[in-house]
Amino acid sequence: MTVQPVTDRAVVLRLWGTLDAQGAGTFGRELDLRLKGADERGLPLVLDLSGVVQVSSAAVGTLAARTGHRTGAPVLVAGATPHVRTVLSLSPLPGVRLYPDLEGALATLCGAGDAARAEDSGRYAPEEEPSSEVYGLRAKARTSGLIGIAQGILIARYGLSGPAAAFAVLRASSQYHNVPLRVLASAVVTAPPPPAHGDWFPGRRHVPPPSVALLTADRLDARDRLQVLKAAVYRAVTMADADAAEIHLTDRVQDEALVLEAHHGLDPAYRDCLALVLGPPAVCARARAAGRPVTVPDVAAEPDLAGHPVGRAALGAGIRAVHGAPMMTDRGECNGVLSVHRSEPGVWLTAAQEDAVHGLARDLAAWRSWYRRTVVQDALEHVHALGAAGG
Repeated sequence: MTVQPVTDRAVVLRLWGTLDAQGAGTFGRELDLRLKGADERGLPLVLDLSGVVQVSSAAVGTLAARTGHRTGAPVLVAGATPHVRTVLSLSPLPGVRLYPDLEGALATLCGAGDAARAEDSGRYAPEEEPSSEVYGLRAKARTSGLIGIAQGILIARYGLSGPAAAFAVLRASSQYHNVPLRVLASAVVTAPPPPAHGDWFPGRRHVPPPSVALLTADRLDARDRLQVLKAAVYRAVTMADADAAEIHLTDRVQDEALVLEAHHGLDPAYRDCLALVLGPPAVCARARAAGRPVTVPDVAAEPDLAGHPVGRAALGAGIRAVHGAPMMTDRGECNGVLSVHRSEPGVWLTAAQEDAVHGLARDLAAWRSWYRRTVVQDALEHVHALGAAGG
């Protein structure tokens, strides 16, 4: 378990593994310590249980005993799996508030929500406008749980001394290979375990980046993920005569999810709503599911979309027409979606513009496939070397 201050709003105690009967005493002592520290600073305590796979009745009893008197200043419990949530619901916990994820719990601390949204929502009504700080906290919360799980894996795999040592390994490899920390953490969580001896991916060949127009025309560094994605969205806006563009990439931690990785011309509220897309009616999710481009001439004219939070966010951002192009590899796999937007309704892309956008989407698919096999695996092998050396 680790404790992490989140700006000046809360103290987060992140736990992972199994909270069994034997560990209930340790859990109680840590909880007492963190509650005391949080109270002294005048901050609420948030328990992030996203990395906990099992909890015993003894641990639940400990939680009830330590929090039962805190109805006026409850402990926020976030990210519990359905199984853990079921166990928690079997006991009265008047001093605890459950939230489906950490971002929802943190959002309430900024006055952007209330206890009525706990457990069931985590989204904002369209008339509410969260502050930029809320957006930042929610963005941070989306990655903190994943990084915590990766830390736990590294601690167990290499016998590291604790979360700080595991984070140091992740950070060093992330910086050395210029791979975002969240991307590297996702790879640690989803990649098969390394062998007991030798390289993590023995025998793999280092091939050059694909010879695609996206990389060659602008002389981009294919290993610089941010540079490539930014160049792609700018190119998309230009070639499509669009008002905005975005790139969602697939997420291996959640098979059906699409993560917003790059954008141009989109406001914070829209980006916050579409930061993690779990399925239709979002146009990007529809394009991915169909494996072909999807055009929506008018968001407002599609009731299923216009009445959904995604559609409301689009209309709130002035988006009326959307064209989504799936990033299809030569093997027929979709590893992301490139979307372009217009503020005026109607089908606006010419045949030549459609071809250009779809070609750019194919270039992105080829680049990302190479990037995963080359740059990310290089970073994973670096993690393996540092971890095996004790951090």
